[in-house]
Amino acid sequence: MAQAMKRQAAKISKKPVDNGRNPSYCPMTVSAGQITMLLQLNFKSGKPVYLQVVDQVKAAAASGALRPGEPLPSIRPLAEQLRVNRNTIAKAYTELEAQGVIETLAGRGCYLRENHSPLRKEVRLQMLAQEIDAAIVQAHHLQVAEKEFLSLVRDRLEVFEQQNQAHAAPTQAEA
Repeated sequence: MAQAMKRQAAKISKKPVDNGRNPSYCPMTVSAGQITMLLQLNFKSGKPVYLQVVDQVKAAAASGALRPGEPLPSIRPLAEQLRVNRNTIAKAYTELEAQGVIETLAGRGCYLRENHSPLRKEVRLQMLAQEIDAAIVQAHHLQVAEKEFLSLVRDRLEVFEQQNQAHAAPTQAEA
């Protein structure tokens, strides 16, 4: 009995500790023809996955990574690549269509709208400001000082840049 408990304790201790500080990202490069998007899903964020997809497609459109008239990945392959239910992607696309970001052409798929005016520079900055505000509020609740917060932001920017360079390196090698 005691040996069984020790073995069970040993199994538990080998598991990584999930203290909520290390979110589980599902970075996925999604290709549709010539289009490549990097979607990152955080299943522990509390934000519905379909809204994460909506926000990231809008951000890709706002940044120019997706251009007007370009097709979005089909629902089924995208759901399979991201390992989510097809209904989740369908709901995201429905929401994007309701917001006027994409249009669905019967039998042809979903395309980024030609005049996606909701994603002008002012709107992109407003979207970013909302995310920054949320991070500031979270830092306040966690009692993180301003200097620590800004240092963390710089550190995360460096990590992002390194990941971007690592992701771009294989793409450049293929060319």
